Amino acid sequence: MSRFFATGSDSESESSSEEEQVQRPAAAAFAFSDEEEDTKRVVRSAKEKRYEDLTNTIKQIRNFKKIKDMSSMLSSFEDLTRAYTKALPVINKEENGVTPRFYLRCLVELDDFIAEVWEDREGRKNMSKNNSKSLTSLRQKLRKYNKEFEKDIARFRESPDVGDEDEDNLKKAEEDSDNEAPSVMQFKKSGSESSAPDSKVIKGSSMGGDDDDEGSDSSIDWDMDSDSSSSDSEDDGQCTTLRDRFLKKTTDKDDDDKRERKKDRKEKERKKRRDEDDDDGEGVWIPVTSGGSLSEKPKMFPKDAEVDTNLVVKKLSEIVAARGKKRTDRREQIDLLHELQSIADQHHLGIAVAIKIKLAIISSIFDYNPKVSDAMKPEYWAKLLDRISETLDMLLATSDIVIGEHITEEMESLDKPPYRLRGCVLTVVERLDEEFTKLLKECDPHSNEYVMRLTDEKKVSNIIDKVQEFLEHQGVPSELCGIYMRKIEHLYYKFDPLVLKQKKGEIPSTEITSVQVMDKLCKFIYDKDVTDRLRTRAILSHVYHHALHDNWFQARDLILMSHLQEAIQHSDPATQILYNRTMAHLGLCAFRHANIKDAHNCLVDLMMTGKVKELLAQGLLPQRQHERSKEQEKVEKQRQMPFHMHINLELLECVYLVSAMLIEIPYMAAHEFDARRRMISKTFYQQLRSSERQSLVGPPESMREHVVAASKAMRNGNWSICRDLIINDKMNAKVWDLFYESDKVRAMLARLIKEESLRTYLFTYSHVYASISMATLAEMFELDKPIVHSIISKMIINEELMASLDDPTQTVVMHRSEPSRLQALALQLADKVNNFVDSNERIFEMKQGNFFLRGGNQGQFRQNYNRQEWGRQRRENRAY
Repeated sequence: MSRFFATGSDSESESSSEEEQVQRPAAAAFAFSDEEEDTKRVVRSAKEKRYEDLTNTIKQIRNFKKIKDMSSMLSSFEDLTRAYTKALPVINKEENGVTPRFYLRCLVELDDFIAEVWEDREGRKNMSKNNSKSLTSLRQKLRKYNKEFEKDIARFRESPDVGDEDEDNLKKAEEDSDNEAPSVMQFKKSGSESSAPDSKVIKGSSMGGDDDDEGSDSSIDWDMDSDSSSSDSEDDGQCTTLRDRFLKKTTDKDDDDKRERKKDRKEKERKKRRDEDDDDGEGVWIPVTSGGSLSEKPKMFPKDAEVDTNLVVKKLSEIVAARGKKRTDRREQIDLLHELQSIADQHHLGIAVAIKIKLAIISSIFDYNPKVSDAMKPEYWAKLLDRISETLDMLLATSDIVIGEHITEEMESLDKPPYRLRGCVLTVVERLDEEFTKLLKECDPHSNEYVMRLTDEKKVSNIIDKVQEFLEHQGVPSELCGIYMRKIEHLYYKFDPLVLKQKKGEIPSTEITSVQVMDKLCKFIYDKDVTDRLRTRAILSHVYHHALHDNWFQARDLILMSHLQEAIQHSDPATQILYNRTMAHLGLCAFRHANIKDAHNCLVDLMMTGKVKELLAQGLLPQRQHERSKEQEKVEKQRQMPFHMHINLELLECVYLVSAMLIEIPYMAAHEFDARRRMISKTFYQQLRSSERQSLVGPPESMREHVVAASKAMRNGNWSICRDLIINDKMNAKVWDLFYESDKVRAMLARLIKEESLRTYLFTYSHVYASISMATLAEMFELDKPIVHSIISKMIINEELMASLDDPTQTVVMHRSEPSRLQALALQLADKVNNFVDSNERIFEMKQGNFFLRGGNQGQFRQNYNRQEWGRQRRENRAY
């Protein structure tokens, strides 16, 4: 018995199993020798061997392409070139030196794939260091290698769809590797003479490197061994010993189960390949059965089932329940929903069921993109627009339907009107708008693709109008405020020339313009909205639109009455960005209306920080002190505005600097000798100081240099040079031509330069004149006499100029009460000495504080009284 179980049993003790392990190699060798007598050897030609090496390597490269494993692809490419070098004698002999088309196809696909990966800069940044280096070296080697096949590749690119026998054989080999082909088993038997490791290598290469589930290779070996053992057992007719029964690994039923499992794995693999068809470059994978016909779609319902509303809704719930799960195939989910919709349409289940299914399709298309921060693919974006438009058309065609989030699934009514559905159309539109913004940010703003994407805004606006019409029938104020706000955000930054034409009377006042539409929408939100955020954004958008169309007084009054500037720092970042954009356009509007001080006040908060680009969400500036984390950079990029909504930063800076020049230069001339002169514009002072530090100042080139040179000319009272430096061809092209009706802006700017130059001249040279004629001043600055009279009168009233007007002679008589340069310097010296004495007294009192405190409160009172009396006397002496 012990000898019997030693040969066949694995359920003995450890000692017996060890003895069995020692005896197994001889028995296995004997078994193999018996099998060698019955195996049939397959003789292959040299062409088949070499071509098989090439095809196996090509399949490996295609697999590595799917997962973008550049280092493995580089090693496989080197193997491919070596295999082709070995196959060259065969190709020269059999093919007359003509390069096989399947090899050319591989080189072309690899070249296109590397070019695509190389152009994707964001993807290259996210690559590992090893993959990035491998990509660079693979790109260089492939370029160098493809030079040998330039003519063949060019001919192949002209007619890539034409096939030959080799490509057909390659496709057959790929199909055979996917199915359970007997050739694989036969190939293993023919190679059984080699050692065990070699047989594993041959088997792996014949499978083409497919990414199967774990244990797939072992299962293939198991099947092959089971087939051979089963055939042997059938020849013998019976299993005489326990060992033979134990080593018969599988029964027929187990074979069927394993085939089913293998089919399931292959089906999953096909689905995976279908999802990666964009990266594959070979088109969509079509599953083909053994008979060659296309595989049928899985049946949605049983054959004899009666399709009604409840059955369709139940099936819809099953499909939607898989949403968001880990292994859910998103594309298949969309296809199933479309199929369910077609079934519902065939059985005429009603409009409510159709709308419910379409809403589920829209949600599944939104969920197709796994990353929320990335933009949607263009083909799915087009599908999304179509589905939403169809759904809204159906909603508008039916008057007795109610959709809302407050309706639960139990409260739904899909059979009879009035229909009740659970859902939210407003949420769909808000998500659509966000996806549209992501699409625009994804494109290069200077490419044609951005223009093509921007044309979709018309479709998005039409969808918003349809939702607005539907929600107006529903009559829910909160939802109406939401959709009105979406419409405002697509309208507030757009310039409407009809508004200015209506102001001039060129078109009738009854015609509706964008200003009237904005006024209606914003006033509804002011009245009905219960959240502060929507009201704040509506006010800012309203002000922005007024400022864009030169309605200066309406915009100014609205922003002042809202008091938003006092609490805007507590708002969310998106609202703060909108506030900055509104203030920028308000400043431009004030400048066009010649309100220079208001323009300066609107722009000073933006320009003083030096981060205008970030504050307006038009780009990120590199930070010197500390770098942003990836999460911060990602969040800030999501806040950026699309390119077509940007404000020209050079225009903003030029308007700010010119406004500062027109305010600051006369002020500097009036307070030339004032030691306590305050700084109005810090940025403007920095530009002046930087130019003064330069040892050699050449002719101005940039916009800032033009403004600085014009400021120096104005400081000397030379208005013509100042005007020519501000208004010239270069400045017109950079700045002034960007304004609507730019000729009016240039004329206004020339007039302001003359007036401020006159004020600067009077401040600077008033101590030189005893009297000066207004006619002379009018001729000198090319101004009308009433304007000169008005300017000088204002200066006298505001006590800026110590003079009086003599009306009969039309002259300005100077009073000479202003101090001369020497007197002004003496006053400055006296102030500095007094400050020095005060500081010394404070230091002395701090040191002797204990002595004065001995007398108690009385000593402290005397000290304060003496100090006040001394200061009063000093002020009186100074005034005298």
